[in-house]
Amino acid sequence: MQQRLKPMELSLLRSILWNQFGAAIHMLTTCIQTIPDHYFDTHKRAYYIAYHCIIFLDYYSSFPPTGFSPQLSFTQQPTDLRPPESIDDLIPDKIYSKAELLNYINEIRSKCRLLISTITEERLHTRFTEGSESGDMDYPFLEIFLYNMRHTAHHVGQLNLLIRQDLNQHVEWSFREGDGI
Repeated sequence: MQQRLKPMELSLLRSILWNQFGAAIHMLTTCIQTIPDHYFDTHKRAYYIAYHCIIFLDYYSSFPPTGFSPQLSFTQQPTDLRPPESIDDLIPDKIYSKAELLNYINEIRSKCRLLISTITEERLHTRFTEGSESGDMDYPFLEIFLYNMRHTAHHVGQLNLLIRQDLNQHVEWSFREGDGI
């Protein structure tokens, strides 16, 4: 027999998950806000990192992922057709403005906050399943959120490094959602 979570435990889980996941999203937002408008024109690698991070932030927050349709469209390209600065096969259909990137993050933030704030025991057993082929992702709800947070933090770290190296600036650390906002 499976033991059920107490309401207080579920509330604590929601709070902790949003505090940390929201902080990761905040740091991504802050990185992009810190970058001058012209920087993406001359540093395409940074642009592709930011775009990739945003698209996957949305994708990994989509249940089920089979219905995923990004606000900022892309085309999957074979290796020989990808720009040299790209980091994967998802190539944006156009170069989106900083404002478009930030607006999209804001919408994803709201989506994630709603998903987390409405977690139930039943939802914790929901799976993020891409398909049935070898290599397809099949993770429980909580694990895909932790995976998503790690993925976002990884690319925020890359953007932070570029901001420090190229612009001699830094982005403040966000300890929890709401800190420094």
